[in-house]
Amino acid sequence: MYMALDHIDLEVNEGEFVGIMGPSGAGKTTLLNIISTIDTPTSGDIIIDGQSIVRMKEEQLALFRRSKLGFVFQDYNLLDSLTVRENIALPLALSHVKAAEIDERVVRIAKKFGIDPILDKYPYQISGGQKQRCAASRAMVSNPSLILGDEPTGALDSKSATDLLESMKELNEQDRVTILLVTHDAFASSYCQRVLFIKDGRLFTELRKEDLTRKQFFNAILNMLSSIGGGVSDVI
Repeated sequence: MYMALDHIDLEVNEGEFVGIMGPSGAGKTTLLNIISTIDTPTSGDIIIDGQSIVRMKEEQLALFRRSKLGFVFQDYNLLDSLTVRENIALPLALSHVKAAEIDERVVRIAKKFGIDPILDKYPYQISGGQKQRCAASRAMVSNPSLILGDEPTGALDSKSATDLLESMKELNEQDRVTILLVTHDAFASSYCQRVLFIKDGRLFTELRKEDLTRKQFFNAILNMLSSIGGGVSDVI
């Protein structure tokens, strides 16, 4: 029987910025889908903020997703009929947060991502980088316990990717936002505090940034990817 993931045992502490990497088909997206409650594991348990999501019923899971998880994917998933402001506000509106608080929280997170001047524009009026920062703002506006990123820089040019990563890093450091980032991009992973490497569905090893510069960490990530079968062309 094929096992997409095999005996994965990992812990992400509050306030960490953690990357997950590995060759194509290693199981990265499967792992993210399970943590995000999109898929259900055949065995084992997943505990987020002290709660086992495996044992939750669908109604509980829906509430858990809205209140505890934030998602930033390669596809922005913005609603074209809503302004940037309204897109960011959507999770709060669905949770019946009061209008005055919604406005205050939307403006605050938009300023942190540098998109407050475009709050009243529509998605078709802004750049790809601005769309992704809007998506990231929407993911974080409800103060979730965990932000899950699946290739969030995959569709961005280098400047837009850097702007997004710098903003995410700043939020992680200043507000202790916990981020789990799945990516093929060694540059994106170099912003993390540590990177987990998956190979053939198993947790292979990890690298910690510690006292390394970001460039040194980037090179260490590339070397590790080469050693487990992911060539440079596969990751940058």
